[in-house]
Amino acid sequence: MKSGGLIAILLGILTVVLVVIGTIWPGQTAVALAGGATLTHSSTTPEGAVQNLATAIGRRDWGQAYSSLANKGEFSQEDFLRDLTGSYESLRTYATLDGYDVRPLHQSDSDANVQLRLHWSTVVGVFNDSRDLHVVRNGGRWQVDWPLVKEQRVPPQVIPVNYLRWDVIYRGASDDWGAQDVEAPHVRIVDMHPVDRAEGVVIMGELLNEDVVPAYVSVRATLLGKDGSTIASEGSFDKISHILLPKQVTPFFIQFHNVMLSQVSSVRMDPLSELVPASADPVIEIQNQKMNPAPGATLTGQVVDQSGEIVNVAHVLGTFYDKTGQLVWVGDTYVDRALQPSIPENFSIPIPEDLARKVSTERAVVATYRVGGPQ
Repeated sequence: MKSGGLIAILLGILTVVLVVIGTIWPGQTAVALAGGATLTHSSTTPEGAVQNLATAIGRRDWGQAYSSLANKGEFSQEDFLRDLTGSYESLRTYATLDGYDVRPLHQSDSDANVQLRLHWSTVVGVFNDSRDLHVVRNGGRWQVDWPLVKEQRVPPQVIPVNYLRWDVIYRGASDDWGAQDVEAPHVRIVDMHPVDRAEGVVIMGELLNEDVVPAYVSVRATLLGKDGSTIASEGSFDKISHILLPKQVTPFFIQFHNVMLSQVSSVRMDPLSELVPASADPVIEIQNQKMNPAPGATLTGQVVDQSGEIVNVAHVLGTFYDKTGQLVWVGDTYVDRALQPSIPENFSIPIPEDLARKVSTERAVVATYRVGGPQ
């Protein structure tokens, strides 16, 4: 529920970093998207027409992409752009196309069906957008019928709000208070488990804000070897809800790559907190929450913004427990579109196959970020 000035700056900076990295160390898909006319595919096949469209989208050449469509008369270029990047600022707004897959489904002399999977890269990971495209022959070339997905619109209305809010007044430079200031909130780790995974050691657990004021929280874990030396130290960057209202609990997940649990003698945990202004709005409701068993185990559901404000980024965290209440796993996902008031958006959190059968209960929480909201 932290407001958006900081997150907007962070998204902008990290997006630039991703672009620079992609420029210096381009992969094959990056070359295909950033290349010149020599890499243009022939539109004499359905697959070539879809590849040309995906390449134009990757270059953010919206005019070329829109003009190549067979059904562009059914909607405007602005509608096409909103379909791909969202009507409001969101992860889609800052995403870059990292690659795409084209899979033919059916073809006749006059039309074809082709599946296009777009792999969008963001500062918090990759999300995929799959479209089943109808491609039609127009003379000697093929063109794509774009399946436009229109976002729902919230009708004009008045939404009454009644929520708690905490403001903070710090000591100013001219205040005669000595060293006195507002102290940091009291937070406590209530559960912690180190786990060996193929990728390395994972530290997961839960953190409680046991104070009566809101807190900005994070957790740092330090792995110590058998001789007492430090093996590695990592913090919980994104797999945590950083803003905790009084008595709220957040899961956390910290990963150490290329480290085995057998190398570790002990783990030092450092919960960190800072007093911040916060409010209990927006209220995000989770609807139709469902645990889908293995294979392909997921926690699915919908998030609904019950406030009157646009939520630009929604981060859903899932905590999974066994029959004894023991923490089994912490997973997360980001909703790639902005949340509009009262309009549900789907989410899906994957669960590792080897752990899914141990899960008996689960809990989901949502962290939100708004651009231009109150500080």
